[in-house]
Amino acid sequence: MSRYAHQPFADDPATVPVSHAATVMVVADRPGLEVLMVQRASRAVFGPDAWVFPGGRVDADDAADHEHITFGLTDDEASARLEVPRDGRAWWIAAIRETLEEAGLLLASGTPSPERVDQIRRSVHAEPASFVPAMAESGLVVDLRELHDVARFITPVGPPRRFDARFFLSAAPADQTAQPDEGEVVRHCWIAPTEALRRFDDGDFPLMSVTHRMLESISRYPSASAAIARAADRPPAQRIRVADPDGRYRVLLPGDPGYDTADETVEAGWVRI
Repeated sequence: MSRYAHQPFADDPATVPVSHAATVMVVADRPGLEVLMVQRASRAVFGPDAWVFPGGRVDADDAADHEHITFGLTDDEASARLEVPRDGRAWWIAAIRETLEEAGLLLASGTPSPERVDQIRRSVHAEPASFVPAMAESGLVVDLRELHDVARFITPVGPPRRFDARFFLSAAPADQTAQPDEGEVVRHCWIAPTEALRRFDDGDFPLMSVTHRMLESISRYPSASAAIARAADRPPAQRIRVADPDGRYRVLLPGDPGYDTADETVEAGWVRI
């Protein structure tokens, strides 16, 4: 029986702070819907060896002044979508920055040259806070409307890292090629969600429980455009529950078998698609 990627437990789990994070499901029709996934390094504290979507922590610099490199959403609009008091666009900036760092793709930016994308990526690798200045220096802007917030998961007490993670959905940028950074992540692949789930069941594609949940969600759509259109409609959020009768820790949505009797308190979160 396949198991989720192992999470070590902290010595004093109650003292572990919850950090904000942003992650992106980058999708494309190749020719059917496929999603970009990266494999975390075995030495990673959180999710070692797991296949995940590009993403990471929201840094303080992500909330800095970026009016000159963004359009499409005001901070009030972004904050309202995430139900936070302010600096909502920081999650969008973090999602774009982390995808560039880990996978080499600059989302929602039109058609920049490969040289510009590489230049900004090298700058961010050297200093993450340089993302906004590097974008401005290159004359590039990003349309925040092209990243759709589709889920939220607050990871449970226990592991030495905890996250309040927002999941976004975005189309793959045209004329850009994904390349892992070979630091935090060691490999990447484009894969159909159903194939990723099958390989997980076969035991050769380690996943975290929330990643499994989101792969199940996007596997319902026949194409990337259909998934993005649904996300753009912003359907009502559906609260998750957790079922763990056989040690598999399934994250369920309304309509899934076992949802009505699953636990509402183990893990907090919701999914829109």
